[in-house]
Amino acid sequence: MDIYTTIDSPLGEILLAGDGSVLTRVSFDVTSARDGWRREPRAFAAAERQLGEYFAGERTAFDLPFSTRGSTFHERVWAAVAALPYGTTISYGALAARIGAPADRVRAVGAAVGANPLLLVLPCHRVVAANGALTGYAGGLERKHALLTLEGVLQPQLWSAS
Repeated sequence: MDIYTTIDSPLGEILLAGDGSVLTRVSFDVTSARDGWRREPRAFAAAERQLGEYFAGERTAFDLPFSTRGSTFHERVWAAVAALPYGTTISYGALAARIGAPADRVRAVGAAVGANPLLLVLPCHRVVAANGALTGYAGGLERKHALLTLEGVLQPQLWSAS
């Protein structure tokens, strides 16, 4: 049985789920909690604290026990994503090359990035199109933009009140 909680963040509510020992899901889709899961906020105190520090600009990496369940290919992609440094981006093609996937597997790399069960913890928001465009993020492109702005990759948007 999985346990879960939701926490507030500057980008909206976040679902945290796991088995009590390890984190298995971080998502902006809080409706993805399943029947039979038990709400247990205290089980995720460390994740809540570290995410708060990240959003406050005080943390650049997470130190949380987590587990993923994917194909061997997915796990290779997710391990490469986990190694992406704070404040950097990589293209899907460069990520494919990094894991030794042939160029014709770039779409498969994109699909694996899109299947990332641990948003933020495995920083798939750092993967961008070859031309630097922000594409495909399960949390939405506005959140991807906000996360990359937080990390200093993008400049904040200037809004004029006219």
